[in-house]
Order: sequence, then C-alpha cells, then structure tokens
Amino acid sequence: MKAYINGIGAVSPQNTLSQEHFLDDVVAVEERFLQVLKPDYKSFIDPKVLRRMSKIVRMSIVAAKTALDEAGIAKPDAILTGTGMGCQADTEKFLNAVLDNNETLLNPTAFIQSTHNTMGAQIALMQNNHNYNLTYVNRGFSFESALLDGLMLIKEGEVKNLLLGGIDEITDESWLISTKNDMYKTEPLNNLQLLNDTQTGGLSGEGANFFVLAGQKTSNSYACISGLDTFYKPANEQVVLEKILDFLKKQELELKDIDLVILGYNGNPISDNIYMHLENELFAENATAYFKHLSGEYDTAVSFATWLAAKIIKNGVVPSNVQKRKYTGTAPKKVLIYNHLRNLYHSPILLEQV
Repeated sequence: MKAYINGIGAVSPQNTLSQEHFLDDVVAVEERFLQVLKPDYKSFIDPKVLRRMSKIVRMSIVAAKTALDEAGIAKPDAILTGTGMGCQADTEKFLNAVLDNNETLLNPTAFIQSTHNTMGAQIALMQNNHNYNLTYVNRGFSFESALLDGLMLIKEGEVKNLLLGGIDEITDESWLISTKNDMYKTEPLNNLQLLNDTQTGGLSGEGANFFVLAGQKTSNSYACISGLDTFYKPANEQVVLEKILDFLKKQELELKDIDLVILGYNGNPISDNIYMHLENELFAENATAYFKHLSGEYDTAVSFATWLAAKIIKNGVVPSNVQKRKYTGTAPKKVLIYNHLRNLYHSPILLEQV
C-alpha cells in the first residue's frame, strides 16, 4: 500500500506553517510542557465562527486548510483524523461545570464540543463535505489507525485523495494528571536540552499535523508513504528489533537502504532506553534524528515525525537541530520513523522519495 503526500500543514510549538523556513528558526523555551505557536487564526477562519471554537479545533482547521490549499483541493474524498485524548479543554470545562453547578443547569455546548470527532466534523462543516469522515481514538495508535484506513481506501480505489490528520492538545489539568504516573516531567526545562534532562517522564506537547494523501503523485508531491506497521506491548527490546527487521524485509529493504532513521526520544530515561538500544545495535551504521524536543510527547506525536520526514525528503536536507547521529549523505531518499508510547504502542513508518 502506497500513498503520495501532496500537501501538508502543521501547527506545532515551532514555526512549521511557514513555507520559507524549515526548522532554521527553532524556538527554545523553558517550560513544563510545549504549546503550539498561535497562528493568525483570523486569516484562516471567520472571526464570528472563531470565537466559538476551542484551541484544538482552531489549530486543526488551520493545519487542514494549509494542507488542502497546498494540494489545490477544495473538498477531499475522505477526512480521517486520529486523536488520543480529543478535546481535553472542553471536556474539562463540562466536568468542572458539573461539579460547580451540582449537576444542574448545565450548558450543553462544552459537552457537544468535547467529543473526539469534533475536529473532523468542523472541517467537514466548513467545506459542506458529506464524504467519508472517521475519527480514530486508539491512544498511541490513533494516527497510525487513521493512516492505515487511508492507505486501504486509496489502494482499493475508494477515493482519489483524502485529508489525514493527527491532533492532540495539552492543558494544565491533563498535564497534572499525567505527571502522577510519571508520564510527563514536572519541572520546567529547556526543550533543546531535552536529552540531557534527568527527570523521570517525557516532555509533554501538542500539535495538529495534516496531510493530503493521494494515489497519484504530482509535481508538488513531498514523499510517498510506502510502509506502516504497529505492534503492541513487546516482551523485550529483542522483540522490537526483530519486528523492525521483519518490517523492512516486507518492504524488500535492508538496513543499508535506509538513509535516515527518526527516533521518538522524549527525554524519559526509562522509555528512551529502547531507542538507545536500537541506535547502538540495529541502526549502528545509520544516521539518526529525533523530534520531540520540537513537538513534545503526545499520543499522535508520530504525525509530527511524518511531517518532518516528508519535509526532509522534499527539501533534500536534514536540519542540524534534529540530527542525533550526524547525517553525512546527500539528499535522503528513504526515511524510517520509529516511535513508541510508554513502551506499549510501537510503530515503524517508511517514507520514500517520489
């Protein structure tokens, strides 16, 4: 199964919407978690509509519209979104209202807008789009599940093009809850020094990353997504290694064929051990990169890695601020993404030059 990326849009903690910059103006902050850089929402969304939208819906619409405009498509044949936690701010607003009002006189708006498919629904409403529209909520596999559906739709000829997105947001309350099980770091840190931080937990983040996928390439295509796999709760690091080798074998590739490996280091010394093991054993001869010092960790963070890989392939350069083991080759043609969430949800994704 293959699909061509013909348009992308990313709202993230970095200046990723700009066509003029590709991570040459990286933002360094010292915070507990990373939040998206707010775009000029009024240039994308009618101000009368904008005021009723939560942050996650706003950033999703901006990212989706950017991807569609770049691909020259007004109305995709399908809209697929993946989100691990959905509209957390609206969920919190509704639950707090339940408590504050003793379960009486509740405004239903926050509840209606708190459902996980709100982002995909709002995009469709703005386009008057009645085509296939599905949201996947599978925690660490949310984006991968939406991508797999998209690849199958294209392979089976059900659609010519589709809009695919991975979205999650962070709030003070959701961050605080997640720190209780050591999922996220508790003290502020410089995101560009992520791998030197010794706190337990990863650096939390958020983002909305959208792609226009199609079965046919165009002159503006970024890259081709040619492989995807997922596996849950492997017994040990050796199993992870074998799964990745098996994935490459199915793609009829060897390790030497991979120009760059993007790994999901998130700053948690415990979970990062898996990446270190792979980097030192399986990928000992490969150039490596990482990305969560720019995006932060969240359930669909691999969608940011997909944006990064597509931009690297199209631009033919690997930005120095994402390189881990220095890249010395020419323009990368094959990029492998490997990411896991809490050592439960593991996924390799392969992108190739078109």
